[in-house]
Amino acid sequence: MKPLGTGDPLRLGPYRLIGVLGAGGMGQVYLGRDGQGRTAAVKVLRPEVAHDPHMAQRFVREAHAAQAVRGDGVARVLAAQTEGGRLWIATEFLAGPTLDQAVERYGALEEPAVRALGAALVRTLHDIQGAGLVHRDLKPSNIVLTSRGPRIIDFGIARPEHGLTLTTTGQTVATPGYAAPEQVLGQRTGPAGDVFSLGVVLAYAAGGRPVYEGGHVAAVQYQVVHGDPELGSVPGALRPLVEPCLSKDPRGRPGLDWLGRALAPPRGADRAWKSGPLAQDIARREADVRRMAALPGDRTGPSRRRLIGTIAAGGTVLAAGGGGVAWWLLRGDEAEAGGRPWEAEPLSRYDEGTAPQPLWGPVRVAETSDTDLPAPLPVHDLVVVATPSGALRAYDVRRGERRWTSERTAATTTRMLAASDDVILTADTEGALLALDTKDGRKRWSAQGADAAVLLGADESAAYVATRGGGIRAVDLTSHSTLWTVPAPVRTSAKAPAEAAVAEGRLVIHDSDGSVAALDTRTGRTAWGPHEQGPTTALAPVVADGVAYLGGKSLRALALVSGEEKWARAGQGGSGWSAPAVRKGVVYAVDGSDLSARRADDGAEMWTLPFAADDRPLDAPVAEGGTVWAAVDMRGDQGVVAVDVRSGSVAWPYAPGAEGGWRLAAAGNRVFALESGTLTAMPVF
Repeated sequence: MKPLGTGDPLRLGPYRLIGVLGAGGMGQVYLGRDGQGRTAAVKVLRPEVAHDPHMAQRFVREAHAAQAVRGDGVARVLAAQTEGGRLWIATEFLAGPTLDQAVERYGALEEPAVRALGAALVRTLHDIQGAGLVHRDLKPSNIVLTSRGPRIIDFGIARPEHGLTLTTTGQTVATPGYAAPEQVLGQRTGPAGDVFSLGVVLAYAAGGRPVYEGGHVAAVQYQVVHGDPELGSVPGALRPLVEPCLSKDPRGRPGLDWLGRALAPPRGADRAWKSGPLAQDIARREADVRRMAALPGDRTGPSRRRLIGTIAAGGTVLAAGGGGVAWWLLRGDEAEAGGRPWEAEPLSRYDEGTAPQPLWGPVRVAETSDTDLPAPLPVHDLVVVATPSGALRAYDVRRGERRWTSERTAATTTRMLAASDDVILTADTEGALLALDTKDGRKRWSAQGADAAVLLGADESAAYVATRGGGIRAVDLTSHSTLWTVPAPVRTSAKAPAEAAVAEGRLVIHDSDGSVAALDTRTGRTAWGPHEQGPTTALAPVVADGVAYLGGKSLRALALVSGEEKWARAGQGGSGWSAPAVRKGVVYAVDGSDLSARRADDGAEMWTLPFAADDRPLDAPVAEGGTVWAAVDMRGDQGVVAVDVRSGSVAWPYAPGAEGGWRLAAAGNRVFALESGTLTAMPVF
């Protein structure tokens, strides 16, 4: 990615443009982010071709074509309009390698995965044809493998089935080797043309090489029109599916319904992008997108400068729907070791019932065994802890060495949050909001007018605090001024602080009376609630994929925007469910003495493990790698357990001379355990 240059727009619609991702034949593609921190690829028609009515028509048609398709198999168009004489389209990020990148890196897909790929593409082509369109450029580089399955991108040359191509004589827009013979010859191309392309794509995925090759474009096109495909590397069981698709005569190709039945992927066939090296690759890319969305709003901040200046150094490839553009998205100093050189290597195995040796620690981080200290805060390559004196201390996540100690900033009950890899937010005893630099712990800035009693949360543009006067206030992270202040819809104070989560334009607050409400982060108005959730203690909400998950009398999932209940599971009574943790589509929470894993989409039970004492804490479990960790009892005498998320069985207990309550956090394949003033980094598998 390159920095914005002279003549580049700074903003289009709701999107602030950050850098130039790439360019295609029709336009320039920028990285944009809206006011809620959501990233998008914003494609703008080139000025030199904007006057060409054919190019403008095709550009507009691309947006309309993608918007017309309903289904999860395509990249969504977020916005498309004209602004200041510029035609632009904003499309969603798709985090994952394209099919050709995956095959080049990991080799040909196994037969079950090819069948799953084909079945997903057939469903999407059904959706495309249902909108009256033909894609006309289906190829491996226009198929992105995401954690939710394959997605088709780039509708640049899609057209209505009954229409004619907008290209002029002599133009070649379809990709040689994947376009159907009739398309190569400039003839009318209908749905059967996409079936031909699908057959070539599946043959490539199964065999690891193109089936039509030649020394130049004309030779490849000749093979498509007159030659036979090279199917020698395609497994025999798949050839009866592929060969009919490659018929020279469109009338001889099968329909999508026949293909869908013939593919018939076995159960679990989609594990290629759900587990294993490819899935890990996808997960890393999705994490990079989240980090990009979490960068601070300061356009001149060091994170953004370093990001834009060094992206080309290597890292993660992300595909932008609608444009087929790939770009590097990773900071230059993270380009080694999979892009995160401070991450620990997961255990390849473990001995059930026996805790492994710590990666480092225990390290004495506080002079006393104060059990009211907040949980450790992992930030980039640091883990930060609060001390009873009010100072913060940062330790290297790899070796446990102390990197810095801040000046005394706050009482120990004041929270700390990471606004970015560079900034930690906290509040001092006078109510000022402080921003500390993660490099040395020094104060970057302070907002004296914040009147902060409790730090609730932060997003890319603002920090949200409960004021000492009983309100909720948003403080701009760039100007450090107050954006809005509203009466708190739930009770919160320094003595009885609420817990909160902020994401996707909502600040969800759970107070110590058991009430839950959500504010619109733009205006401060109450979006929904308060709802009675219980128990009489504040439990940290979790927000993931547009859903707020809550502990309390019941474990509940509420639609983030509206507060509508999606599902709820009653607790066993008493204090009810602990605060939840959500990871990879699974919700983990403790109910009574049981740790439970439930599907995030419907709350269905996956497994339940009795393990805790009756007086167990209500802190959220901590999930990392293949483990989920939770404290056994409130006093901490019985330590914590690490549970294998696959089986729901105890992997090992960990209680080395426990004397007090435990505070857990996790990042980078480590679990950080704070107990009795000591900090330990434990491995995961």
